[in-house]
Amino acid sequence: MGFLLLAGAIAAEIAATTSMKYSEGFTRLWPSVITAVGYVVAFALLAQTLQTVSVGTAYAIWSGAGTAAIAVIGTLFLGEGMTVTKAAGIALIVIGVVVLNLGGAH
Repeated sequence: MGFLLLAGAIAAEIAATTSMKYSEGFTRLWPSVITAVGYVVAFALLAQTLQTVSVGTAYAIWSGAGTAAIAVIGTLFLGEGMTVTKAAGIALIVIGVVVLNLGGAH
């Protein structure tokens, strides 16, 4: 159940961060509301996750998956460029999360 909650926290964080881009500095109402609600939901679900998943594992997955997903969303939908350096950074994030989990984080 913990990893299902974590997946929800990641999805909420991704929605909130994407909406923040569209809020234009919090000058547009609905994207601003989605941003605020998304982060509240993300942190609430992350807090619930920590009841069954270790903080190191949960935070590594939450922050890493969110960061990598936002970078890909930026490239695919927001007109941001993808460079070899950016792709390598995303790969390093994913590898880092995998290594933390393989390294015995419980």
